Amino acid sequence: MEQVWGASGYAGEGGVVTIGNFDGVHLGHRALLDRARALDRGPVLAYTFHPAPPDVLRPDNGIQRIQRLEDRVATLLEAGADTVVVEPFDLAFAALSPEDFAHGILRDRLRATAVVVGWDFRFGRGRQGTAEGLAELLEVPVEQVAAVEHGGEPVSSSRIRELLLAGDVAAAAVLLARPHAIVGTVVRGDARGRELGFPTANLDVTTPLVPADGVYAVTCDGRPAVANLGARPTFAGASRSVEVHVLDFDGDLYGREVTVAFHARIRGERAFPGRDALVARIAEDIAEARVLLGA
Repeated sequence: MEQVWGASGYAGEGGVVTIGNFDGVHLGHRALLDRARALDRGPVLAYTFHPAPPDVLRPDNGIQRIQRLEDRVATLLEAGADTVVVEPFDLAFAALSPEDFAHGILRDRLRATAVVVGWDFRFGRGRQGTAEGLAELLEVPVEQVAAVEHGGEPVSSSRIRELLLAGDVAAAAVLLARPHAIVGTVVRGDARGRELGFPTANLDVTTPLVPADGVYAVTCDGRPAVANLGARPTFAGASRSVEVHVLDFDGDLYGREVTVAFHARIRGERAFPGRDALVARIAEDIAEARVLLGA
């Protein structure tokens, strides 16, 4: 399994190509990978783009991507892709005609033995190309997979984004087939958590999409933990932060990159009248997290 930068860098034997932004690698994306594997026409190639086309064509779109590129690639490989080809996307690439994309990329570079795309797939300059048109341009099977639905609605990256920004990490985890995770480096904070009796790791987060402010039951590199996201309104002048208290752990995490996976939201962020009330509530949060995480 490997990552290749650009179709021009691919030197493999070809295989079944599935195309998409794959933001989050959710249930719908996994259906594409599963179908590509089921066709049994060679290795599965996930062909994706960076930056995502909407971010190049509409730079002010305000979209927060669910994963970093490296995490998207890793998840695609875990989900069944043999190779992930990441195409650098720019305005010149966006100007490719459907014919140039089909012949120059899929046929000549990736040597597609079949192509699998999603229900809303379009390609080429101005999104002119369709799955039906692609089948006419290529002499290999082109399959368009129907939308995967959950709760009567299609599973989509935008739907997952809305859930995460509302703090509903449990519902998002169902659509992602895993808990949403963020990655960050542990940096030195103001040691306020340690003063309260609950030492925390303060994260400099590199993942684009951080869930809504609040307190969550999480795992930190697999260890049960509690995370607080927000501006800590009990304390004047505090800025927004991501703090993680790892249960039953007294090691040193400073300088380490850690992954925090969100399993359930315990409560929203709130101000407390004083230190004692805050400490009591944190103890309750930890007890609830233990139950939610089976810890």
